[in-house]
Amino acid sequence: MASTPTRLMTFAEFEQLPDPVDGGRNELRHGELIVVAPPKHDHYRVQQRLRRFLEQSAGDAGEVGTEMGFRPLPDREYWYADVAFLSRQRWDETPGRGNVQGAPELVVEVLSPSNTAAEIRDKKKLCLESGAQEFWVVDIELREVEVFMRDGRSMTYGSGQEIPLFFGGSIAVDAIFS
Repeated sequence: MASTPTRLMTFAEFEQLPDPVDGGRNELRHGELIVVAPPKHDHYRVQQRLRRFLEQSAGDAGEVGTEMGFRPLPDREYWYADVAFLSRQRWDETPGRGNVQGAPELVVEVLSPSNTAAEIRDKKKLCLESGAQEFWVVDIELREVEVFMRDGRSMTYGSGQEIPLFFGGSIAVDAIFS
């Protein structure tokens, strides 16, 4: 039996799609359309805490946002960061009707039950190769944050520890999950 190969979607085609009706969002990963469900309340709560803490530390150094869209590669890719920090220069250089090109300097992924280990590895690799200085994996169940750096190092932070921020300041792990 012959199978019909699936044609990969371009970013231009992706831009023409309507938003999902269920409150989720569309992502384009390696040319494949992925519909991502809206976050559950505990996930959203952690996102908002991280956003507030990062904003306090970042000051005027850049912009912090939740569900920040970005294009890690020029075509066939459009992803969202659960939480992200984008330097002031890159923020100001992004056209109003354009998209963030490359990954934000900090990409934070708050784990959801739907995330697979392969998906997180792929996102981490692509983000660190396309502009991220750090990629964080926040595990609500284990109450820990794993920080991956562009140079290949990683560190896991748990209760009683603080995560140093490359743009200044730090975040207490316990405050993220309180």
